[in-house]
Amino acid sequence: MLDIPKTEEEVKPTTERKRQRKLTSEVWADFEFIKPQKNGELRCKCKRCGKDFNAESKSGTGNLKRHLDRCKKRCYRDVGQMLLESGSGGSLANRALDFNPNVFRELLTMAVVKHELPFQFVEYEGIRKCFNYLNPDLNIVSRNTIKADLIKKFKNEKMRVKEVLSVAPGRIAFTSDCWSSITTDGYMLFTAHFIDSAWRLQKLILNFSFLPPPHTGLAMSNHIYSLLKEWGIQKKVFSITLDNASSNDCMADFLKSEIDLVCEGAYFHVRCCAHIMNLIVQDGLKEIDEAIR
Repeated sequence: MLDIPKTEEEVKPTTERKRQRKLTSEVWADFEFIKPQKNGELRCKCKRCGKDFNAESKSGTGNLKRHLDRCKKRCYRDVGQMLLESGSGGSLANRALDFNPNVFRELLTMAVVKHELPFQFVEYEGIRKCFNYLNPDLNIVSRNTIKADLIKKFKNEKMRVKEVLSVAPGRIAFTSDCWSSITTDGYMLFTAHFIDSAWRLQKLILNFSFLPPPHTGLAMSNHIYSLLKEWGIQKKVFSITLDNASSNDCMADFLKSEIDLVCEGAYFHVRCCAHIMNLIVQDGLKEIDEAIR
């Protein structure tokens, strides 16, 4: 018999011919074929998460559709589904599959905080048009509602921080500093530093507030002690780091008499090294001032 060479079409494997079939289902926009298995089974994978599935025609596309409904990396509808849909009031249905208005409201509140936006931001005409375009059924809140949500969020976060401080395995070290604004208003910052149960160093700003005059040691000690009681950590104090102002020395002495400290407060008052170095440099510059001139 003559060895007649086979045509290119005849040598193509069965799986290759299956690939050339016209794909009519809309799910194929989210899937792509991959290299066939050794047993000749045709496979495909999700373009978003990479999970593979059986792509044989006899298996249908039901499993692919079900996967798209719960695929974690598929958050929005396809471009074809963004077209006008019946009953949608003529709006583009390009919103998320699972829209939760409560989650949106919380995200909006946190955006106002993170970017230091005014509460009136949610009432800007342009912003409302953007939100309405994304979801015509969205009930956009007012600036008073955002303010109320923000206060509620603050209280919830404060309770969470209180819980974190209460379960801290050891004592807590604190830092505090005071300064005056351009308008000569005094402010105090109070920060907690501690090691959590996983041996990680944590730093939490507990208070940043207006400090009315007089800025004496007694007044500042009363202010800090009230903060310790407010957070419920007056019995977990280890030390406090302050700069070298004379009023801070008085404040530390007053606090020692009010708080139960380790080693009778021998390690309670820590002087800020950075402030000491700054004072040394300033004094040195004064000494060489004439030489530089």
